[in-house]
Amino acid sequence: MPALPAEIIATIAMFAPVFSQPTFEHAKLLLIGAILAPGRRTVAAVLRIMGLADEPQFQKYHRVLNRAAWSSRQAAGILLQALVAVFGVGPLIFGLDETLERRRGARIAAKGIYRDSVRSSHSHFAKASGLRWISMMLLAPIPWAGRVWALPFFTVLAPSARYHAERGLPHQTLADWASHMVSQLRRWLPERSIVLVADSSYAVLVFLRHCATLARPVIVVTRLRLDARLFAPAPKRKSGTKGRPRTKGARLPSLKELVFSPDTRWQRVIVPRWYSQGEREVEIVSATALWQTPGQPPLPIRWVLRLCPARSVRLGELSRIS
Repeated sequence: MPALPAEIIATIAMFAPVFSQPTFEHAKLLLIGAILAPGRRTVAAVLRIMGLADEPQFQKYHRVLNRAAWSSRQAAGILLQALVAVFGVGPLIFGLDETLERRRGARIAAKGIYRDSVRSSHSHFAKASGLRWISMMLLAPIPWAGRVWALPFFTVLAPSARYHAERGLPHQTLADWASHMVSQLRRWLPERSIVLVADSSYAVLVFLRHCATLARPVIVVTRLRLDARLFAPAPKRKSGTKGRPRTKGARLPSLKELVFSPDTRWQRVIVPRWYSQGEREVEIVSATALWQTPGQPPLPIRWVLRLCPARSVRLGELSRIS
């Protein structure tokens, strides 16, 4: 393997405790080759770019990925600590999202058929076959890039319900896997303030309650349904009242009703960075409430409705309101 700068050697050396000495030497070569290889980053492509196309013991490099005993979770923890050491100023903001790896083959047992978020839209549903991964990313501002980068460090395979049913295993939903990942994140960073940003797939009471009931709660920012059941806090219990105490108060108007209510007081704010469009003026309204679904105890939340005043509000345009 060619000589590497001292900074890169020091970074790679942090992962040495994860592997045995022979496996670590092969893993280093695979890592450097994966960075340099164009196109698909297969083991064969890595060996070609590193000048080992005629390596007689090529199977040793395949064994790093399919037979060698090493912990990807331990490697994820080391990578997280390295990222936090460089970008971890103030509260740490993490992203959580799933991605689809398109893989085919008789031995890829965990593949399933899922919604293709890249080719799908509000009016068109596209499906794709592959492996579904949940990825956790550190959202770090990069000064020279002028934007926030998502730096993935922890990835978990989330098979479909059919995969578990065929093997007689209990199914783990996206919310279940996300709960495990948040628990692991909190063990890695027990003293840091954590904010987690996720899409509507994780607006699930079971997951949000798990994050709120940790020894040090994790703040979750997600997209709530406009027809979510919101309630006022439970009234103060009067002395001498019999029966079980109330867990929630009166039913509140839904977010959808608030959008069209003339009594809703919108507040205009300036968002300094609206994706790649620069500064944007929006209107918001916010309050606290208890969110409850049948069979689940209520959960206190803060909701925020966001509206772009540059466009008219019609019932068919609710997709741009969050």
